[in-house]
Amino acid sequence: MTLPVLETDRLILRPHEVRDFDDLAQMWADPDVVRYISGKPSTEEESWGRLMKYIGHWSMLGFGYWAVTLRETGAYAGDVGFADYRRGMTPSLESVPEAGWVLSPKVHGKGVATEAVARMHQWAQEETDWQQTCCIFDPEHKVSQKVALRLGYQPAEALGDYGGLPTLIMHRKMTR
Repeated sequence: MTLPVLETDRLILRPHEVRDFDDLAQMWADPDVVRYISGKPSTEEESWGRLMKYIGHWSMLGFGYWAVTLRETGAYAGDVGFADYRRGMTPSLESVPEAGWVLSPKVHGKGVATEAVARMHQWAQEETDWQQTCCIFDPEHKVSQKVALRLGYQPAEALGDYGGLPTLIMHRKMTR
């Protein structure tokens, strides 16, 4: 399987490689990055597992996460993509690809998230037969919610529960 490389004016979204580990681990160890995700910085072991999940998704499911790099410098800027994490949450997300994104603080506030997430959704629209996608957030994570709303996601009527915590679930219909 040839994994897709996606491009925008400012970004290249490419499959993760082992060489991304140091940048990925540094990003996920940053308390500002994980504030609304897990609330605690990731260890190297956790980041290694995350990298393996990203790579494994492509070989097992035909979709996954991309490493976001800046076209101009090649610098690692974050991770975006779709996953099936089989989360034990209520309501279930079963069979709905879950969109996710996390970006380095170096690119926060520059529109990189919106640009990268829009491009990955364009790929999904063109290359999959999905009827919808979803994403989940800490209800306090307003910045990522704004990105989701800009790209057509709509919040569920009620909060879900993930790990005993209230969780905002948003869905986006695919139009064909």
